[in-house]
Amino acid sequence: MHDIRGYIFDCDGTLTDSMPLHYVAWHKTMERHGIRFSEDRFYELAGVPTDKIIQLLATEQSVQVDPELASLEKEQAFLESIDQLVPIEPVVAKVKSVMKHCPIGVASGGTRDAVLAQLRQIELHDTFPVIVTAEDTERHKPEPDVFLKAARLMQIEPGFCCVYEDSDLGIQAAQAAGMHWVDVRTFHSPRRIT
Repeated sequence: MHDIRGYIFDCDGTLTDSMPLHYVAWHKTMERHGIRFSEDRFYELAGVPTDKIIQLLATEQSVQVDPELASLEKEQAFLESIDQLVPIEPVVAKVKSVMKHCPIGVASGGTRDAVLAQLRQIELHDTFPVIVTAEDTERHKPEPDVFLKAARLMQIEPGFCCVYEDSDLGIQAAQAAGMHWVDVRTFHSPRRIT
């Protein structure tokens, strides 16, 4: 990949080993609202914003819930466990090696508060000049918008960007953006809760 001029990193499950903590927060929150959410389904929907997942699950299960309120509850439950969060070391090592000679950014389906809290926890909060989160685009993964916006802010043509991702939807978004990509799951498997 000698033609790479910029790197874009997803956050959850890519920079941070956050997926087990997210699932515990999801399970507690959805259980309170009478919604079933299996761990397999959780991983299938990785990269989709929280409120969109809640809307989808509530519709599928015919449950009345305020997606915005439940989303805030879930994010708060996750943030309460942030002290347990650890980095995914090979990805952090890649960040540190490429940041010296090319632009880098974060592009995530997570909320800005959650992404910034994670970057602070793994001591990378001052590392990324470009951070694009769920609030910054109308369309979300598997649509390419979050990656295209990051590339635009980094002033790199999409074809010269490489995305690090851990989800099928994220990889589909990188492909749709015309970017190179690395699937973090080839060298990192998150701890399963169930």
